[in-house]
Amino acid sequence: MTITVLIADDQDLVRAGFRSLLGRARDIRVTAEAATGDEAVRAARQVRPDVVLMDIHMPGLDGLTATERILADHPATRVIIVTTFDTDEHVFRALRIGAGGFLTKDVGADELREAVRTVAAGDALLSPGVTRRVIEQFAHQPPPARTSLPGLTPREHEVIRLVAAGHSNTDIARRLYISPHTVKTHITNMINKLGLRDRTQLAILAYETGLVRPSARPD
Repeated sequence: MTITVLIADDQDLVRAGFRSLLGRARDIRVTAEAATGDEAVRAARQVRPDVVLMDIHMPGLDGLTATERILADHPATRVIIVTTFDTDEHVFRALRIGAGGFLTKDVGADELREAVRTVAAGDALLSPGVTRRVIEQFAHQPPPARTSLPGLTPREHEVIRLVAAGHSNTDIARRLYISPHTVKTHITNMINKLGLRDRTQLAILAYETGLVRPSARPD
Protein backbone atom coordinates (compact mmCIF):
# COMPACT_ATOMS: atom_id res chain seq x y z
CA MET A 1 0.00 0.00 0.00
CA THR A 2 1.32 3.43 -0.99
CA ILE A 3 1.08 6.30 1.51
CA THR A 4 0.16 9.58 -0.19
CA VAL A 5 1.62 12.81 1.17
CA LEU A 6 0.89 16.53 0.82
CA ILE A 7 3.79 18.86 1.67
CA ALA A 8 2.73 22.32 2.87
CA ASP A 9 5.54 24.84 3.44
CA ASP A 10 6.18 28.34 2.16
CA GLN A 11 9.87 27.62 1.50
CA ASP A 12 10.62 26.06 -1.88
CA LEU A 13 13.82 24.46 -0.61
CA VAL A 14 12.08 22.79 2.31
CA ARG A 15 9.40 21.32 0.05
CA ALA A 16 12.03 20.14 -2.42
CA GLY A 17 14.08 18.58 0.35
CA PHE A 18 11.13 16.70 1.83
CA ARG A 19 9.99 15.61 -1.62
CA SER A 20 13.45 14.25 -2.38
CA LEU A 21 13.74 12.38 0.93
CA LEU A 22 10.28 10.85 0.66
CA GLY A 23 10.75 10.00 -3.00
CA ARG A 24 13.37 7.41 -2.05
CA ALA A 25 10.76 5.28 -0.26
CA ARG A 26 8.84 2.81 -2.39
CA ASP A 27 5.79 2.94 -0.11
CA ILE A 28 5.46 6.76 0.01
CA ARG A 29 4.39 9.09 -2.79
CA VAL A 30 4.13 12.90 -2.70
CA THR A 31 0.91 13.75 -4.52
CA ALA A 32 0.68 17.51 -3.92
CA GLU A 33 2.50 20.56 -2.55
CA ALA A 34 1.32 23.89 -1.15
CA ALA A 35 3.06 27.16 -0.30
CA THR A 36 0.27 28.65 1.84
CA GLY A 37 -2.35 27.43 4.27
CA ASP A 38 -5.14 28.18 1.81
CA GLU A 39 -3.39 26.17 -0.89
CA ALA A 40 -2.94 23.31 1.56
CA VAL A 41 -6.66 23.19 2.34
CA ARG A 42 -7.57 23.23 -1.35
CA ALA A 43 -4.97 20.59 -2.24
CA ALA A 44 -6.11 18.33 0.60
CA ARG A 45 -9.69 18.52 -0.68
CA GLN A 46 -8.56 17.60 -4.19
CA VAL A 47 -6.11 14.76 -3.51
CA ARG A 48 -7.19 13.59 -0.01
CA PRO A 49 -3.70 12.61 1.12
CA ASP A 50 -3.04 10.05 3.83
CA VAL A 51 -0.55 12.38 5.51
CA VAL A 52 0.10 16.13 5.43
CA LEU A 53 3.45 17.65 6.40
CA MET A 54 2.28 21.06 7.64
CA ASP A 55 4.44 24.08 8.36
CA ILE A 56 3.04 26.33 11.11
CA HIS A 57 4.16 29.73 9.87
CA MET A 58 2.89 30.47 6.37
CA PRO A 59 1.51 33.57 4.66
CA GLY A 60 -2.24 34.05 4.86
CA LEU A 61 -3.90 31.13 6.57
CA ASP A 62 -1.52 29.72 9.19
CA GLY A 63 -0.71 26.03 9.38
CA LEU A 64 -2.73 25.34 12.51
CA THR A 65 -5.93 26.83 11.11
CA ALA A 66 -5.29 24.97 7.87
CA THR A 67 -4.90 21.77 9.90
CA GLU A 68 -8.26 22.35 11.60
CA ARG A 69 -9.99 22.81 8.25
CA ILE A 70 -8.33 19.79 6.66
CA LEU A 71 -9.27 17.53 9.56
CA ALA A 72 -12.83 18.86 9.53
CA ASP A 73 -13.13 18.11 5.80
CA HIS A 74 -11.39 14.75 5.89
CA PRO A 75 -10.90 13.28 9.41
CA ALA A 76 -9.01 10.26 8.04
CA THR A 77 -6.11 12.47 6.94
CA ARG A 78 -3.20 12.60 9.37
CA VAL A 79 -1.22 15.81 9.91
CA ILE A 80 2.38 16.10 11.04
CA ILE A 81 3.28 19.61 12.17
CA VAL A 82 6.70 20.77 10.96
CA THR A 83 8.40 23.36 13.15
CA THR A 84 11.66 25.26 12.98
CA PHE A 85 12.33 24.56 16.65
CA ASP A 86 10.99 21.82 18.92
CA THR A 87 10.04 24.52 21.43
CA ASP A 88 7.45 26.13 19.15
CA GLU A 89 4.86 27.93 21.29
CA HIS A 90 2.00 26.51 19.21
CA VAL A 91 2.71 22.86 19.95
CA PHE A 92 -0.04 22.43 22.53
CA ARG A 93 -2.71 24.00 20.35
CA ALA A 94 -1.68 21.70 17.53
CA LEU A 95 -2.11 18.69 19.80
CA ARG A 96 -5.56 19.84 20.83
CA ILE A 97 -6.82 20.22 17.29
CA GLY A 98 -5.68 16.74 16.31
CA ALA A 99 -2.14 16.90 14.93
CA GLY A 100 -0.67 13.42 14.75
CA GLY A 101 2.89 14.40 15.52
CA PHE A 102 5.75 16.88 15.25
CA LEU A 103 8.98 17.13 13.30
CA THR A 104 11.66 19.79 13.11
CA LYS A 105 12.85 20.94 9.70
CA ASP A 106 16.29 19.44 10.23
CA VAL A 107 14.79 15.94 10.48
CA GLY A 108 16.85 13.11 9.02
CA ALA A 109 15.74 11.05 6.04
CA ASP A 110 15.02 7.85 7.95
CA GLU A 111 13.20 9.69 10.73
CA LEU A 112 11.03 11.58 8.22
CA ARG A 113 10.00 8.45 6.37
CA GLU A 114 9.33 6.55 9.60
CA ALA A 115 7.24 9.46 10.94
CA VAL A 116 5.04 9.37 7.84
CA ARG A 117 4.58 5.62 8.18
CA THR A 118 3.82 5.92 11.90
CA VAL A 119 1.02 8.47 11.61
CA ALA A 120 -0.37 6.83 8.46
CA ALA A 121 -0.78 3.65 10.52
CA GLY A 122 -2.89 5.55 13.04
CA ASP A 123 -0.26 6.08 15.71
CA ALA A 124 0.97 9.40 17.06
CA LEU A 125 4.47 10.82 17.35
CA LEU A 126 4.36 11.61 21.06
CA SER A 127 8.00 12.25 21.87
CA PRO A 128 9.32 12.91 25.38
CA GLY A 129 9.72 16.58 24.45
CA VAL A 130 6.09 16.89 23.42
CA THR A 131 4.99 14.98 26.51
CA ARG A 132 6.92 17.47 28.62
CA ARG A 133 5.10 20.32 26.87
CA VAL A 134 1.76 18.77 27.80
CA ILE A 135 2.89 18.45 31.41
CA GLU A 136 3.99 22.08 31.53
CA GLN A 137 0.63 23.21 30.14
CA PHE A 138 -1.15 21.78 33.17
CA ALA A 139 1.55 22.38 35.80
CA HIS A 140 0.09 25.62 37.11
CA GLN A 141 -3.60 24.86 36.72
CA PRO A 142 -5.90 23.83 39.62
CA PRO A 143 -6.22 20.03 39.84
CA PRO A 144 -9.36 18.64 38.19
CA ALA A 145 -12.16 17.37 40.42
CA ARG A 146 -12.24 13.87 38.94
CA THR A 147 -9.39 11.43 38.68
CA SER A 148 -10.96 8.65 36.62
CA LEU A 149 -12.81 8.17 33.36
CA PRO A 150 -16.14 6.33 33.42
CA GLY A 151 -16.19 3.35 31.11
CA LEU A 152 -12.49 2.54 31.37
CA THR A 153 -11.34 -0.63 33.07
CA PRO A 154 -8.72 -0.59 35.85
CA ARG A 155 -6.15 -1.93 33.38
CA GLU A 156 -7.02 0.80 30.86
CA HIS A 157 -6.51 3.40 33.59
CA GLU A 158 -3.03 1.98 34.16
CA VAL A 159 -2.24 2.11 30.46
CA ILE A 160 -3.48 5.66 29.91
CA ARG A 161 -1.37 6.94 32.81
CA LEU A 162 1.73 5.45 31.24
CA VAL A 163 0.81 6.77 27.79
CA ALA A 164 0.51 10.25 29.30
CA ALA A 165 3.98 9.89 30.80
CA GLY A 166 5.38 9.30 27.30
CA HIS A 167 6.12 5.59 27.54
CA SER A 168 6.17 3.45 24.40
CA ASN A 169 4.00 0.38 23.94
CA THR A 170 7.02 -1.83 24.55
CA ASP A 171 7.86 -0.05 27.80
CA ILE A 172 4.23 -0.15 28.97
CA ALA A 173 4.11 -3.86 28.22
CA ARG A 174 7.24 -4.46 30.27
CA ARG A 175 5.92 -2.47 33.22
CA LEU A 176 2.52 -4.16 33.25
CA TYR A 177 3.75 -7.66 32.32
CA ILE A 178 1.59 -7.85 29.20
CA SER A 179 2.40 -8.03 25.48
CA PRO A 180 2.90 -4.94 23.27
CA HIS A 181 -0.02 -6.19 21.16
CA THR A 182 -2.26 -6.14 24.25
CA VAL A 183 -1.10 -2.61 25.05
CA LYS A 184 -1.98 -1.48 21.53
CA THR A 185 -5.40 -3.13 21.85
CA HIS A 186 -6.05 -1.30 25.13
CA ILE A 187 -5.06 2.02 23.56
CA THR A 188 -7.25 1.46 20.50
CA ASN A 189 -10.20 0.51 22.71
CA MET A 190 -9.79 3.65 24.82
CA ILE A 191 -9.53 5.90 21.78
CA ASN A 192 -12.78 4.41 20.44
CA LYS A 193 -14.58 4.56 23.79
CA LEU A 194 -13.63 8.18 24.39
CA GLY A 195 -14.17 9.39 20.82
CA LEU A 196 -10.59 10.58 20.38
CA ARG A 197 -8.34 10.70 17.31
CA ASP A 198 -5.13 9.19 18.57
CA ARG A 199 -2.62 8.52 21.34
CA THR A 200 -1.74 12.20 21.68
CA GLN A 201 -5.28 13.25 22.54
CA LEU A 202 -5.47 10.31 24.93
CA ALA A 203 -2.45 11.68 26.80
CA ILE A 204 -3.91 15.17 26.94
CA LEU A 205 -7.18 13.82 28.34
CA ALA A 206 -5.26 12.05 31.09
CA TYR A 207 -3.94 15.41 32.28
CA GLU A 208 -7.23 17.24 31.80
CA THR A 209 -9.10 14.75 33.97
CA GLY A 210 -6.44 14.50 36.65
CA LEU A 211 -5.52 10.88 35.94
CA VAL A 212 -1.94 12.14 35.75
CA ARG A 213 -0.69 15.26 37.48
CA PRO A 214 2.53 17.09 36.60
CA SER A 215 3.86 16.74 40.14
CA ALA A 216 3.21 13.01 40.34
CA ARG A 217 3.48 11.46 36.89
CA PRO A 218 4.50 7.83 36.47
CA ASP A 219 8.24 7.14 36.22
